Amino acid sequence: MAFPKFARFSMCAALFCALRLSADVVETRNGARLVGKITSIKNVIVTLNTDYAGEIKIKQDQVTSITTDNPVAVKLEDGSVIVGVISAPEANKQRITNPEKSVDFVLNSIRSSWAAGGEDPDVVAMRRKWSYEASADVNGRSGTQNQLTTGYAFRAKLTGPNDTFQYYTNYLRQETGGQVSADQFRAGVDYADTINDGKTWYVRDEGGFDRVADIKIYDVAATGFGYDFIKEKNQIFTGRVGLSYRYDEYTTPGTASLSSAGADLGLQYGLKFKNSDISDKISFVPAFQDLGNFVLTHEFAYNVPIDKARWKLSVGVSNDYYSRPPVGTVDKLDTLYFARLVLSWGATPP
Repeated sequence: MAFPKFARFSMCAALFCALRLSADVVETRNGARLVGKITSIKNVIVTLNTDYAGEIKIKQDQVTSITTDNPVAVKLEDGSVIVGVISAPEANKQRITNPEKSVDFVLNSIRSSWAAGGEDPDVVAMRRKWSYEASADVNGRSGTQNQLTTGYAFRAKLTGPNDTFQYYTNYLRQETGGQVSADQFRAGVDYADTINDGKTWYVRDEGGFDRVADIKIYDVAATGFGYDFIKEKNQIFTGRVGLSYRYDEYTTPGTASLSSAGADLGLQYGLKFKNSDISDKISFVPAFQDLGNFVLTHEFAYNVPIDKARWKLSVGVSNDYYSRPPVGTVDKLDTLYFARLVLSWGATPP
């Protein structure tokens, strides 16, 4: 027996309405009723993904009730975690229900919420995460004087909620007019741990060589304290003060090695724009044996993403200043202008 056209239309309409009603609902104090998919509740923010407005974030204290169409995991203020469907049986009361039990609670007692079967975001946030960067730059110039510069770098960073460990290495070679004008390598490790808000302690070690500057091998080991003068979502300004030990061994026969305790001073600034960012780092390491003998390094970079995921272009300038170069013909200041292609992968640091 065929169904009348009206009956078929009614069934389709009912099915369509049922599908539309199968969604999470957030009601707010100003009377708004927002329909979509609740993706998380964290840091007193309810995040709702909608078809009509994309992702919406609502302050938790502005929400009067929520309901979900599928089970979610909810962590309450007492630390208990319950998985079930959330409903609002009456005003100012929420209920989460699963086949085993129902629990009533007030909305403001939700510490966090996530998809059923997923991981607690508080546990995920406490894990250390690795991120990586590899870069290469090739810069050339021709005309009255030919010049070719090649550089390679790698950095691995392990970031936790309270500490950061990073390993880095880079190599730079430059030829000017057929002569080698730069041939240097460096590798180092850096660890910083939070003491309290804005204050850290750190240890670091960096070594390498600079054949053009006659440095056969060098090493700087340092430890001290850091302070965040500015630490915001899009801007950070950090200073460091510590003690160091510096060792330089030279290639020229008869040149005495430098082995001295010293200071370790540094500043680092970072600023994020909508589609780019800048970084500015400076380090000053004087030797106590002779305060006039110091090393000053500086790098400024402007970084522009090439795509949203992995690649970016970094342009800038780096300076190495040796106040007492071991060879009299070597310039004190070594400046490099670079254009660098950077590949990033791994977790995104907070």
